[in-house]
Amino acid sequence: MSPLRILLAEDHTLVRAGIRALLESLKNVEVVAEAADGREALRLAQVHHPDILLMDITMREMNGLEAAARLSRERSATRVIILSMHADPAYVHQALQAGAAGYLLKGSDLAELELALKAVMRGDTYLSPSVSRDLVGNLLHGKAPAANPLDELTPRQRETLQLIAEGKTTKEIAVRLNLSIKTVETHRAQLMERLDIHEVAGLVKFAIRAGLVQAGE
Repeated sequence: MSPLRILLAEDHTLVRAGIRALLESLKNVEVVAEAADGREALRLAQVHHPDILLMDITMREMNGLEAAARLSRERSATRVIILSMHADPAYVHQALQAGAAGYLLKGSDLAELELALKAVMRGDTYLSPSVSRDLVGNLLHGKAPAANPLDELTPRQRETLQLIAEGKTTKEIAVRLNLSIKTVETHRAQLMERLDIHEVAGLVKFAIRAGLVQAGE
């Protein structure tokens, strides 16, 4: 039997090394590549065609939810498991909407990690028990998932917003997205108009509230 090929995306080097060590302790599992952000994860997925992309949510350049959504739109055979510290059902709902096949909390043990990998490779959806319980509880009590304000934005606008919130200049954003400075300025103007936020500080606060970036980054 050929090994299960995994691409690991996590922006903290030591955390990524620890997760890799856990993965490599499992039988018939191979980590084919590592990425530090969502953009790099997408590039490496095209190169290595892994079976599973195990990916953090909050990463610089492009977050895990946006990367998962793009992979889904590309109809890639790679299945995504989101690895997160957030147990909030809103994050789980966003991950599933983005096309993720699994949602695993970072506090999970090795046995659960192995269980998640096997379930996803069978074609099932895997959720950590605590987040699954909360999600089902909300549904049973008639609580609809909170609307994601980022749904009002296009993928390019979300990408631009994240880079603005990370403190990138217009020129830096243009280079990273391979766009002209004028186009980036247009995206920023459209963001401000659509969100009715007319200053960069306000965009940063919005990005933090929406979970696009973490405070202090």
